[in-house]
Amino acid sequence: MSKLSHSDVLTQITKGFISSCQPVDGGPMDKPEIVAAMAQASQHGGAAGLRIEGVENLKATRPFVTIPIIGIKKRDLPDSPVRITPFLQDIEDLATAGADIIAVDGTNRPRPVDIESAVKKIHECGCLAMADCSNLEEGLYCQKLGFDIVGSTMSGYTGGEIPREPDYQLVKDLKAAGCFVMAEGRYNTPELAKTAIEIGADAVTVGSALTRLEHIVSWFANAVKSAN
Repeated sequence: MSKLSHSDVLTQITKGFISSCQPVDGGPMDKPEIVAAMAQASQHGGAAGLRIEGVENLKATRPFVTIPIIGIKKRDLPDSPVRITPFLQDIEDLATAGADIIAVDGTNRPRPVDIESAVKKIHECGCLAMADCSNLEEGLYCQKLGFDIVGSTMSGYTGGEIPREPDYQLVKDLKAAGCFVMAEGRYNTPELAKTAIEIGADAVTVGSALTRLEHIVSWFANAVKSAN
């Protein structure tokens, strides 16, 4: 399969829905063949793009889908809170496995590789670069560095209690600053995903509400248990 041009990738995901096919880590569905099946089902359902974690999952998925893939690699590091694609080798591996876009943590936190080197490496590998940010300052800095996409992915996830609602204001502010904005984080209903586009997001990513079956089942199970 020929690789899409950068402009084609952005065009294809604009005003589109991105399905994040990430099962619960270590759960019964955390297998490359199942991730690939989730991705195919997502494409059949109308997803404009995919977000896939892990090189093996990406390798298993790429031959079966034609829509753009955002590739990431999550790691738990002893000396850094950064989990999303922390190393340059991760970027190279994801590019080789077929990612069209590579996302990295864009937060201002201690990290093993400076973010300037990360965006440079992504572009050297021929992929679009996405920054997963937690606030406007980080997003604007990443935009200045040359990231092609800025996501609200990390808003609410860098300390303290996790909010219930998505960070609408961050999406609005990033868009007003001229970013290509990926709304992500707690957009867990069709109505919320629609709202993301209406307030200015260029695309919206949803994960847990689609592909983490344990979470989805627990929502329903707890609701039923609480019935009077």
